[in-house]
Amino acid sequence: MREYSRIFEVTKLQLQLMNKKNKYFLSENNIPFQDFFHFGLSADCAVFGYHNGEVRVLLIERDAEPFKGLWALPGDLVGLHEDLDEAAEKILKNLTGLENIFMEQFHSFATVDRHPAGRVTTVGYYSLVKSDNHEPAASSWAKSTQWFNINKLPKLAFDHECILDKGIRTLQRRVLYRPVGFELLPEKFTLAELQDLYEALLGTSFDKPNFRKKILSMDLLVQLKEVQTNVSHRPAKLFKFDETRYRQLRKEGFAFDLSVKSA
Repeated sequence: MREYSRIFEVTKLQLQLMNKKNKYFLSENNIPFQDFFHFGLSADCAVFGYHNGEVRVLLIERDAEPFKGLWALPGDLVGLHEDLDEAAEKILKNLTGLENIFMEQFHSFATVDRHPAGRVTTVGYYSLVKSDNHEPAASSWAKSTQWFNINKLPKLAFDHECILDKGIRTLQRRVLYRPVGFELLPEKFTLAELQDLYEALLGTSFDKPNFRKKILSMDLLVQLKEVQTNVSHRPAKLFKFDETRYRQLRKEGFAFDLSVKSA
């Protein structure tokens, strides 16, 4: 009972202690309440693409301090009156020219000294796109843009190596319970191309018969009455995604469990 009374008294003091400068204070330590709002908030975007069997991420070359000249994820501070999701979309567009891309939050990063200018917490966003369909163009303080293989990255600014690593691991986990491919593959593709995509994303090798059996059992694909053209080997059958089933599995999820060979 004594503890509850103390909490009530502290709370009451917190609400009452306001001086002429309109400053609230935390009663026990006499710390200005507004000091806890002297933090920066930013958004960093990990845009993943797929090209020629490689998973790639879009980076910008910074043309402003800090870390001028280093590569980084497209990111910037969020304004005081900006919605976070809307700010992330605006930041991506301002720095790379990319827009109308669905992005999803995957983690927040709040290490005290992650930004040299002060305390800045950043929220990571990730997206999957057909990189061949997007031509990023550097603008604002981004000097240039470039797609990089996720296994052949340059030195990155801030803690972006940590952010990107977390984004990749998040993507790899989600691949196992949500379908991917619609965002990364052409409209028509072979089973081998789909398997190549999963292997590139997960960094593993799948047993070919098991992979095909699992994928076909999901009723996720529609087999077309078409085969590959302009190939030197026996042309493979072409498939496309059943968009209704695809959306259903994205919502409900599934267990993608396959026998894996060592990479």
